Amino acid sequence: MKKFGLLVSGGSAPGVNALIRSVVRAAENKRVEIVGFQSGYKGLVENKYRTLERADTANIISLGGTIIHTSRYDDFKNSSTRQKAADNIKKLGLDGLIVCGGEGTMEGAYLLSKEHGINCIGVPVTIDNDVYGTENSIGFDSAVNVAVSSIDKIRDTADSHGQVFMIEVMGRTTGFIAMQVGIATGAEFVAVPETMTDVALIYRHIATVGKGRRTIVVVSEGDESGGAVALSNLLMECYKIESKVAILGHLQRGGSPTSFDRVLASRFGEAAIDSLTTGRKDVLVGDRAGSLEFTPMYEAYSRKKQLPNWLVSLSELLM
Repeated sequence: MKKFGLLVSGGSAPGVNALIRSVVRAAENKRVEIVGFQSGYKGLVENKYRTLERADTANIISLGGTIIHTSRYDDFKNSSTRQKAADNIKKLGLDGLIVCGGEGTMEGAYLLSKEHGINCIGVPVTIDNDVYGTENSIGFDSAVNVAVSSIDKIRDTADSHGQVFMIEVMGRTTGFIAMQVGIATGAEFVAVPETMTDVALIYRHIATVGKGRRTIVVVSEGDESGGAVALSNLLMECYKIESKVAILGHLQRGGSPTSFDRVLASRFGEAAIDSLTTGRKDVLVGDRAGSLEFTPMYEAYSRKKQLPNWLVSLSELLM
Protein backbone atom coordinates (compact mmCIF):
# COMPACT_ATOMS: atom_id res chain seq x y z
CA MET A 1 0.00 0.00 0.00
CA LYS A 2 1.37 3.39 -0.98
CA LYS A 3 1.28 6.57 1.07
CA PHE A 4 1.21 10.13 -0.33
CA GLY A 5 1.42 13.49 1.37
CA LEU A 6 -0.86 16.43 0.59
CA LEU A 7 -0.39 20.12 1.38
CA VAL A 8 -1.86 23.47 0.39
CA SER A 9 0.49 26.47 0.36
CA GLY A 10 0.08 30.19 -0.29
CA GLY A 11 -3.13 32.21 -0.51
CA SER A 12 -6.47 30.51 0.05
CA ALA A 13 -8.89 29.92 -2.83
CA PRO A 14 -12.42 28.53 -3.17
CA GLY A 15 -12.41 24.93 -4.38
CA VAL A 16 -9.55 23.55 -2.29
CA ASN A 17 -11.86 21.41 -0.16
CA ALA A 18 -13.31 19.91 -3.33
CA LEU A 19 -9.73 19.08 -4.34
CA ILE A 20 -8.95 17.45 -0.99
CA ARG A 21 -12.13 15.41 -1.25
CA SER A 22 -11.18 14.20 -4.71
CA VAL A 23 -7.62 13.31 -3.69
CA VAL A 24 -8.77 11.28 -0.69
CA ARG A 25 -11.49 9.40 -2.56
CA ALA A 26 -9.36 8.72 -5.63
CA ALA A 27 -6.62 7.46 -3.31
CA GLU A 28 -9.03 5.16 -1.51
CA ASN A 29 -9.98 3.63 -4.86
CA LYS A 30 -6.31 2.84 -5.52
CA ARG A 31 -5.59 1.69 -1.95
CA VAL A 32 -3.39 4.69 -1.21
CA GLU A 33 -3.15 6.39 2.20
CA ILE A 34 -3.22 10.21 2.29
CA VAL A 35 -1.38 12.25 4.94
CA GLY A 36 -2.48 15.89 5.07
CA PHE A 37 0.04 18.43 6.37
CA GLN A 38 -1.36 21.37 8.33
CA SER A 39 -0.71 24.88 6.98
CA GLY A 40 1.33 23.91 3.95
CA TYR A 41 5.12 23.70 3.94
CA LYS A 42 5.18 24.97 7.53
CA GLY A 43 3.33 21.86 8.70
CA LEU A 44 5.61 19.66 6.59
CA VAL A 45 8.70 21.11 8.27
CA GLU A 46 7.16 21.01 11.75
CA ASN A 47 5.82 17.49 11.12
CA LYS A 48 2.21 18.46 11.82
CA TYR A 49 -0.09 16.13 9.93
CA ARG A 50 -3.08 13.84 10.08
CA THR A 51 -4.27 10.91 8.04
CA LEU A 52 -7.19 11.89 5.83
CA GLU A 53 -9.99 9.39 5.30
CA ARG A 54 -13.30 9.41 3.45
CA ALA A 55 -15.22 10.51 6.56
CA ASP A 56 -13.04 13.63 6.78
CA THR A 57 -14.21 14.74 3.34
CA ALA A 58 -17.95 14.37 3.88
CA ASN A 59 -19.96 17.52 3.11
CA ILE A 60 -16.93 19.72 2.36
CA ILE A 61 -17.25 20.10 -1.41
CA SER A 62 -19.29 23.31 -1.08
CA LEU A 63 -17.12 24.88 1.61
CA GLY A 64 -14.59 27.66 1.03
CA GLY A 65 -11.20 27.68 2.74
CA THR A 66 -9.40 24.41 3.44
CA ILE A 67 -9.78 21.80 6.16
CA ILE A 68 -6.00 21.34 6.35
CA HIS A 69 -5.29 25.10 6.33
CA THR A 70 -2.70 26.98 4.29
CA SER A 71 0.05 29.53 4.87
CA ARG A 72 2.86 31.45 3.24
CA TYR A 73 6.17 30.13 4.55
CA ASP A 74 9.23 32.10 3.46
CA ASP A 75 11.59 29.87 5.48
CA PHE A 76 11.11 27.18 2.85
CA LYS A 77 13.43 29.20 0.60
CA ASN A 78 16.30 28.03 2.82
CA SER A 79 17.98 24.74 1.89
CA SER A 80 18.31 23.74 5.56
CA THR A 81 14.53 24.09 5.98
CA ARG A 82 13.89 21.94 2.91
CA GLN A 83 16.25 19.35 4.38
CA LYS A 84 13.99 19.09 7.45
CA ALA A 85 10.98 18.65 5.19
CA ALA A 86 12.69 15.90 3.19
CA ASP A 87 13.72 14.12 6.40
CA ASN A 88 10.12 14.14 7.64
CA ILE A 89 8.84 12.82 4.31
CA LYS A 90 11.30 9.92 4.43
CA LYS A 91 10.59 9.13 8.11
CA LEU A 92 6.87 8.94 7.32
CA GLY A 93 7.57 6.61 4.41
CA LEU A 94 5.79 8.78 1.86
CA ASP A 95 6.01 7.65 -1.76
CA GLY A 96 5.12 11.07 -3.12
CA LEU A 97 3.80 14.53 -2.32
CA ILE A 98 0.90 16.48 -3.84
CA VAL A 99 1.49 20.22 -3.53
CA CYS A 100 -1.31 22.72 -4.19
CA GLY A 101 -0.74 26.42 -4.73
CA GLY A 102 0.80 29.03 -7.00
CA GLU A 103 4.23 29.75 -8.46
CA GLY A 104 6.06 29.87 -5.13
CA THR A 105 4.55 26.56 -4.10
CA MET A 106 5.69 24.94 -7.35
CA GLU A 107 9.21 26.27 -6.90
CA GLY A 108 9.36 24.70 -3.45
CA ALA A 109 8.21 21.36 -4.87
CA TYR A 110 10.76 21.52 -7.68
CA LEU A 111 13.59 22.13 -5.19
CA LEU A 112 12.41 19.27 -2.96
CA SER A 113 12.54 16.98 -5.96
CA LYS A 114 15.87 18.22 -7.30
CA GLU A 115 17.70 18.27 -3.97
CA HIS A 116 16.18 15.25 -2.24
CA GLY A 117 14.53 13.07 -4.89
CA ILE A 118 10.99 13.59 -3.56
CA ASN A 119 8.34 12.65 -6.15
CA CYS A 120 6.02 15.65 -6.44
CA ILE A 121 2.86 16.48 -8.35
CA GLY A 122 1.68 20.09 -8.49
CA VAL A 123 -1.92 21.29 -8.60
CA PRO A 124 -2.56 24.97 -9.51
CA VAL A 125 -4.51 26.73 -6.77
CA THR A 126 -4.62 30.52 -7.07
CA ILE A 127 -7.35 33.04 -7.74
CA ASP A 128 -4.82 35.09 -9.77
CA ASN A 129 -4.75 32.31 -12.41
CA ASP A 130 -1.10 33.12 -13.14
CA VAL A 131 0.49 29.65 -13.06
CA TYR A 132 2.07 28.66 -16.36
CA GLY A 133 0.82 25.38 -17.81
CA THR A 134 -2.91 25.66 -17.23
CA GLU A 135 -5.72 27.79 -18.61
CA ASN A 136 -7.60 27.65 -15.32
CA SER A 137 -6.43 27.47 -11.72
CA ILE A 138 -8.65 26.33 -8.88
CA GLY A 139 -10.35 29.37 -7.32
CA PHE A 140 -10.13 31.71 -10.31
CA ASP A 141 -13.69 31.22 -11.55
CA SER A 142 -15.10 31.61 -8.04
CA ALA A 143 -13.14 34.82 -7.44
CA VAL A 144 -14.31 36.27 -10.76
CA ASN A 145 -17.93 35.48 -9.94
CA VAL A 146 -17.66 37.10 -6.49
CA ALA A 147 -16.24 40.27 -8.08
CA VAL A 148 -18.88 40.30 -10.84
CA SER A 149 -21.68 39.97 -8.30
CA SER A 150 -20.24 42.81 -6.19
CA ILE A 151 -19.80 45.15 -9.16
CA ASP A 152 -23.35 44.45 -10.37
CA LYS A 153 -24.52 45.79 -7.02
CA ILE A 154 -22.18 48.79 -7.09
CA ARG A 155 -23.48 49.66 -10.57
CA ASP A 156 -26.94 50.28 -9.10
CA THR A 157 -25.50 53.07 -6.94
CA ALA A 158 -23.30 54.39 -9.75
CA ASP A 159 -26.26 54.51 -12.15
CA SER A 160 -28.48 56.26 -9.63
CA HIS A 161 -25.99 59.06 -9.00
CA GLY A 162 -24.11 59.17 -12.30
CA GLN A 163 -20.88 58.52 -10.43
CA VAL A 164 -17.44 57.28 -11.44
CA PHE A 165 -16.32 54.18 -9.54
CA MET A 166 -12.80 52.79 -9.31
CA ILE A 167 -13.15 49.14 -8.27
CA GLU A 168 -10.00 47.28 -7.30
CA VAL A 169 -9.75 43.51 -7.69
CA MET A 170 -6.89 41.16 -6.83
CA GLY A 171 -4.01 40.47 -9.18
CA ARG A 172 -0.53 41.48 -7.98
CA THR A 173 1.33 40.72 -11.20
CA THR A 174 -1.34 39.73 -13.72
CA GLY A 175 -4.68 41.08 -14.89
CA PHE A 176 -6.63 37.85 -15.46
CA ILE A 177 -9.25 38.64 -12.81
CA ALA A 178 -9.58 42.30 -13.82
CA MET A 179 -9.99 41.53 -17.52
CA GLN A 180 -12.57 38.79 -17.01
CA VAL A 181 -14.50 40.90 -14.51
CA GLY A 182 -14.30 44.06 -16.61
CA ILE A 183 -15.74 42.36 -19.69
CA ALA A 184 -18.39 40.50 -17.69
CA THR A 185 -19.65 43.65 -15.96
CA GLY A 186 -19.52 45.99 -18.94
CA ALA A 187 -16.84 48.20 -17.37
CA GLU A 188 -15.82 51.30 -19.29
CA PHE A 189 -12.12 50.74 -18.62
CA VAL A 190 -9.88 47.98 -17.26
CA ALA A 191 -6.44 48.75 -15.78
CA VAL A 192 -4.02 45.80 -15.59
CA PRO A 193 -0.26 45.31 -15.00
CA GLU A 194 0.27 44.07 -18.57
CA THR A 195 -0.70 47.38 -20.22
CA MET A 196 0.01 51.06 -19.50
CA THR A 197 -2.98 52.83 -18.00
CA ASP A 198 -3.92 55.96 -19.94
CA VAL A 199 -5.54 58.38 -17.48
CA ALA A 200 -6.26 60.84 -20.29
CA LEU A 201 -8.22 58.16 -22.14
CA ILE A 202 -10.30 57.46 -19.03
CA TYR A 203 -11.01 61.20 -18.72
CA ARG A 204 -12.04 61.53 -22.37
CA HIS A 205 -14.45 58.64 -21.97
CA ILE A 206 -15.98 60.18 -18.84
CA ALA A 207 -16.24 63.59 -20.50
CA THR A 208 -17.90 62.28 -23.67
CA VAL A 209 -19.55 58.85 -23.66
CA GLY A 210 -19.89 58.77 -19.88
CA LYS A 211 -21.01 62.34 -19.32
CA GLY A 212 -23.88 62.47 -16.87
CA ARG A 213 -23.96 58.72 -16.33
CA ARG A 214 -22.02 56.17 -14.36
CA THR A 215 -18.53 55.00 -15.29
CA ILE A 216 -17.05 51.76 -13.97
CA VAL A 217 -13.26 51.35 -14.00
CA VAL A 218 -11.95 47.93 -12.91
CA VAL A 219 -8.40 48.15 -11.55
CA SER A 220 -6.04 45.27 -10.86
CA GLU A 221 -4.19 45.80 -7.56
CA GLY A 222 -0.88 45.38 -9.41
CA ASP A 223 -1.55 48.03 -12.06
CA GLU A 224 1.41 50.39 -12.54
CA SER A 225 -0.79 53.35 -11.55
CA GLY A 226 -0.65 52.08 -7.98
CA GLY A 227 -4.16 50.66 -7.66
CA ALA A 228 -7.65 52.12 -7.42
CA VAL A 229 -6.90 54.77 -4.78
CA ALA A 230 -3.88 56.09 -6.68
CA LEU A 231 -5.79 56.13 -9.98
CA SER A 232 -8.68 57.95 -8.35
CA ASN A 233 -6.27 60.56 -6.99
CA LEU A 234 -4.67 60.97 -10.43
CA LEU A 235 -8.06 61.58 -12.02
CA MET A 236 -8.82 64.27 -9.45
CA GLU A 237 -5.36 65.84 -9.65
CA CYS A 238 -5.21 65.99 -13.44
CA TYR A 239 -8.85 66.54 -14.42
CA LYS A 240 -10.80 67.45 -11.26
CA ILE A 241 -12.95 64.35 -11.71
CA GLU A 242 -14.20 62.88 -8.44
CA SER A 243 -14.52 59.12 -8.21
CA LYS A 244 -15.58 56.64 -5.56
CA VAL A 245 -13.26 53.76 -4.66
CA ALA A 246 -14.28 50.21 -3.75
CA ILE A 247 -11.58 47.65 -2.92
CA LEU A 248 -13.01 44.13 -3.02
CA GLY A 249 -9.91 42.57 -1.47
CA HIS A 250 -10.22 39.26 0.33
CA LEU A 251 -13.92 38.91 -0.48
CA GLN A 252 -12.62 37.20 -3.62
CA ARG A 253 -10.79 34.48 -1.66
CA GLY A 254 -13.79 33.23 0.30
CA GLY A 255 -17.23 31.77 -0.13
CA SER A 256 -18.64 28.68 -1.72
CA PRO A 257 -16.81 27.63 -4.91
CA THR A 258 -18.61 27.73 -8.24
CA SER A 259 -19.64 24.50 -9.93
CA PHE A 260 -16.81 25.06 -12.44
CA ASP A 261 -14.19 25.17 -9.69
CA ARG A 262 -15.70 22.14 -7.94
CA VAL A 263 -15.49 20.05 -11.10
CA LEU A 264 -12.02 21.35 -12.01
CA ALA A 265 -10.73 20.59 -8.50
CA SER A 266 -12.26 17.12 -8.57
CA ARG A 267 -10.63 16.40 -11.91
CA PHE A 268 -7.22 17.70 -10.82
CA GLY A 269 -7.35 15.67 -7.61
CA GLU A 270 -8.02 12.41 -9.43
CA ALA A 271 -5.30 13.24 -11.99
CA ALA A 272 -2.75 13.90 -9.24
CA ILE A 273 -3.36 10.51 -7.64
CA ASP A 274 -3.34 8.74 -10.98
CA SER A 275 -0.06 10.44 -11.90
CA LEU A 276 1.81 9.39 -8.76
CA THR A 277 0.49 5.82 -8.82
CA THR A 278 1.53 5.35 -12.47
CA GLY A 279 5.01 6.79 -12.11
CA ARG A 280 4.52 10.31 -13.42
CA LYS A 281 6.29 12.87 -11.23
CA ASP A 282 7.60 16.42 -10.98
CA VAL A 283 4.88 17.92 -13.16
CA LEU A 284 1.99 20.34 -12.79
CA VAL A 285 -1.50 19.06 -13.55
CA GLY A 286 -3.17 21.56 -15.85
CA ASP A 287 -6.16 22.22 -18.06
CA ARG A 288 -6.00 23.24 -21.70
CA ALA A 289 -9.13 23.46 -23.84
CA GLY A 290 -10.86 20.99 -21.54
CA SER A 291 -8.08 18.40 -21.66
CA LEU A 292 -5.58 17.48 -18.96
CA GLU A 293 -2.07 18.73 -19.59
CA PHE A 294 1.15 18.03 -17.67
CA THR A 295 3.87 20.68 -17.51
CA PRO A 296 7.37 20.18 -16.03
CA MET A 297 7.46 21.67 -12.54
CA TYR A 298 10.39 23.94 -13.41
CA GLU A 299 8.44 25.56 -16.25
CA ALA A 300 5.33 25.92 -14.08
CA TYR A 301 7.04 28.41 -11.80
CA SER A 302 9.80 29.87 -13.99
CA ARG A 303 7.81 30.74 -17.11
CA LYS A 304 5.39 33.68 -17.09
CA LYS A 305 1.81 33.05 -18.13
CA GLN A 306 0.72 35.66 -20.66
CA LEU A 307 -2.60 37.48 -20.62
CA PRO A 308 -4.31 36.52 -23.92
CA ASN A 309 -4.33 39.34 -26.48
CA TRP A 310 -7.97 38.65 -27.30
CA LEU A 311 -9.00 39.60 -23.75
CA VAL A 312 -7.30 42.97 -24.02
CA SER A 313 -8.67 43.62 -27.52
CA LEU A 314 -12.20 42.66 -26.52
CA SER A 315 -12.09 44.90 -23.47
CA GLU A 316 -10.93 47.87 -25.56
CA LEU A 317 -13.59 47.20 -28.21
CA LEU A 318 -16.45 47.07 -25.73
CA MET A 319 -15.54 49.95 -23.43
